[in-house]
Amino acid sequence: MIVDPRPYQVALSQAQAALFRDQAQLRDAQLNYQRFKELLEVSGAMSRQQVDTQKAAADQFEGAVRVDQAAIDNAKLNLTYCRITAPISGRIGLRLIDVGNMVHAADTNPLLVITQLQPISILFTLPEDQLPSVAQHMQHGALEVDAYSRDDQTKLAGGKLLTIDNQIDQTTGTGRLKSVFDNKDRILWPNQFVNVRLLLETQRNTTVIPAAAIQRGPQGTFVFAVKPDKTVEVRLVAVALTQNNVASISSGVAPGDVVVVDGQDKLQPNMKVEPRRGSPAAQGNPQTTPTGTP
Repeated sequence: MIVDPRPYQVALSQAQAALFRDQAQLRDAQLNYQRFKELLEVSGAMSRQQVDTQKAAADQFEGAVRVDQAAIDNAKLNLTYCRITAPISGRIGLRLIDVGNMVHAADTNPLLVITQLQPISILFTLPEDQLPSVAQHMQHGALEVDAYSRDDQTKLAGGKLLTIDNQIDQTTGTGRLKSVFDNKDRILWPNQFVNVRLLLETQRNTTVIPAAAIQRGPQGTFVFAVKPDKTVEVRLVAVALTQNNVASISSGVAPGDVVVVDGQDKLQPNMKVEPRRGSPAAQGNPQTTPTGTP
């Protein structure tokens, strides 16, 4: 947006003219001071008072030159204010002022709002018990953060974890984290709801099973494992971690074992089952799946 710069251009020209005038007077005063000084030192034809007076006159003109230079700088500053530029690059929203609207210098309503999209930040929360682990992993390098769609099925963008907030929300027991995304394709928008996944580490050669296979009872965490004769047995398992629909098992099952993932409420130890893949049978037979190692 451009403000009429002509009044400030006139003020700049006046300041430059005053500077030119005072510089000429300063040069004349300095030359006279040198002449008076030489006459005093060589022949004594000039009194000390006249030399000092001329020196003071030269200093006064030098001060006037400095004042003129300050006036020029102020006029140039006003000229820069005539062109209003955004401090950031981003997307302009719908204008809030139309042609013909009355505006005042003290108005609080802006003409428009600019929102930065590249890069863009995402704020999310984690339980306070997980923050020490996140802080420890941050010391070894930047952590990857992925943003997924509302249904948690489509990955929208990838970014980096920027920082952790300096306090815990006592009402929720969570801490806020800030991540930054380049957002080159502008797929992320301000106030957009996304699901965030923070990658701390990658565990390899780990046995994983569907989380639906995990059962909990008085004896602890267990699964129904299918033996070679197609009968089931209860196996106690140790769950290392669970993410989304997959559970990492540290002990209890091995790669290639078959576990029941549906219909466990109908099962008893040594009951015979028919392993199936895909969706459960229409009669509600238990569904099984083999374990895997990623």
